[in-house]
Amino acid sequence: MAVRRNIALLSALLLVSVSAYVEELDDSFLETRGVDDIWLIKFYTPWCHLCRQLDPLWHQVGSELRSLGSPVNVGKSDGSANTGMAKEFHVRGYPTILMWKKDIKYSYPGPRTRDGILDFANRVGGPLVRSLSSLQLFQHAMSRHDVMFMYVGATSPLKAVSLPILPAVLVFKDGTYYTYNEERDGELKSWIDRERFPNYSKIDSFTLYAMGDSGKLVVLALVEELGSCDEGLRLKGLVEKVAADYRETYSRSFIFGFMEGSDYIQGLVMGEVTLPSLIVVDLSIDAYFLPPSTTKKEKDLLDFLDGVLDGSIQYQGGNSIHQRILRIIYEVKSTVLLVYDQSPAAACLLVSFPFLMISVFFYTCWRVRSAMKNVDGDEATHPSAPLPQRRKILADKKSD
Repeated sequence: MAVRRNIALLSALLLVSVSAYVEELDDSFLETRGVDDIWLIKFYTPWCHLCRQLDPLWHQVGSELRSLGSPVNVGKSDGSANTGMAKEFHVRGYPTILMWKKDIKYSYPGPRTRDGILDFANRVGGPLVRSLSSLQLFQHAMSRHDVMFMYVGATSPLKAVSLPILPAVLVFKDGTYYTYNEERDGELKSWIDRERFPNYSKIDSFTLYAMGDSGKLVVLALVEELGSCDEGLRLKGLVEKVAADYRETYSRSFIFGFMEGSDYIQGLVMGEVTLPSLIVVDLSIDAYFLPPSTTKKEKDLLDFLDGVLDGSIQYQGGNSIHQRILRIIYEVKSTVLLVYDQSPAAACLLVSFPFLMISVFFYTCWRVRSAMKNVDGDEATHPSAPLPQRRKILADKKSD
């Protein structure tokens, strides 16, 4: 018995020690955070099963970064309680892992593993611009990044690529590279926003939201989470083929990819989405386009994309006042149903609370009104009231 007690005590001490490296953050963090602080944050909700599974690993990450002397602070925030934080980071699903460095927010799209998260924290927490002074460093950086922007100076010793003009700015992605041209591509920042995503990739909810800043539409093949069926694989292959074969035609207007599951898209369309399926989304105005017919062949997809570009296929949704109200109603309904699945009693309380408050309000108004009537009646029959008024009230009472 004593041994068990000692083991339990040791486990509790270890848990407290590890938990000390992860700070619980609320909405006040937005005001108290230091300008130069770097934070790795996990957003969760109490009823999220995946969030609870991630929690022990998250404390390991916090302990590891602290032991390495990393400048990255580790925190977590309950998105359902700290709505200001969730809104600031555009959190749409749970769990969500983000890095906040300076004024820039980075989404972690990788696997929920200790090594993956640590690699992300160390990479993003380092300097924004790194010097690649050798071919080996360049190749190492290329192996770790799907998209990499690079400035090549006139005196750079790097001869990994052959460039006609130096200095130059390049982006490496999709197995090749593209050179920035101010006359053709406009402002450098806008070009980086457009080119900072692969032409075709797996897309999660936060990455999809961030793609709204690119000014491009996103072509999505929606497939099942646990392995795609034959139809899902066919649709993914079709989208990937068009992305590669028609890059020069569509790359300035579209980003291509696939998404496993449909929770985020269901929130956008405010309804059930059949999997597998195809959709084009415009995150800048929360709109979407659906193909007018089944997309079986390459020509069907090309006709759909051309129709989106020339306006013959109209978008649905949007961010009008009417659509925003409908979306709020849908999100409230979805939240209540989610809570009900986890805790029916809490969901019933959540639904009944507004009606209870309304009932209390009307009851209070009725009591106040009744009291005012009684006061008015007493004042009218008081000896100091005018004689005609007292006679009239007495006569009415006698007739009653």
